[in-house]
Amino acid sequence: MQVSNRRDTLLVTHALGSCIAVLAYSPVQRAGGMLHYMLPLASSSPDKAAIRPAMFADTGIPLLFDELYKLGCKRGDLIIKAVGGAAMYDDHGKFNIGKRNHTVLRKIFWKNNIMLAAEDVGGHKSRTVRMYIEDGHTVVSSMGKETIL
Repeated sequence: MQVSNRRDTLLVTHALGSCIAVLAYSPVQRAGGMLHYMLPLASSSPDKAAIRPAMFADTGIPLLFDELYKLGCKRGDLIIKAVGGAAMYDDHGKFNIGKRNHTVLRKIFWKNNIMLAAEDVGGHKSRTVRMYIEDGHTVVSSMGKETIL
């Protein structure tokens, strides 16, 4: 997880498979942040969650918002996007981590009345996402293609 209010900052995360990146940007504060979480619930590994809360959706998402609030961002000004949550391996739905990651994200946002402005989730492809703090411009790269999100 990283947040910044420096206009020359580029936030990047590579090779999102079942993991999800949550991107939040405030055009008012010209500040933003990115969380790359691996698993939906901290209760699956409390010891790891205590050391690395950003590893889990249910502890990482609130942490991202708290850090953005410290930069002066207001919840109503934030533009929120999500990328990732793919099913990279055919495990016959046994684990379905990507789908579970996305479901927990949606539940957390629903419960807190937060709407996603855009998302690129699911499928069977790896993604890299970049967010430019200067203007919140977000680019998703996958399989040789770039898409503005």
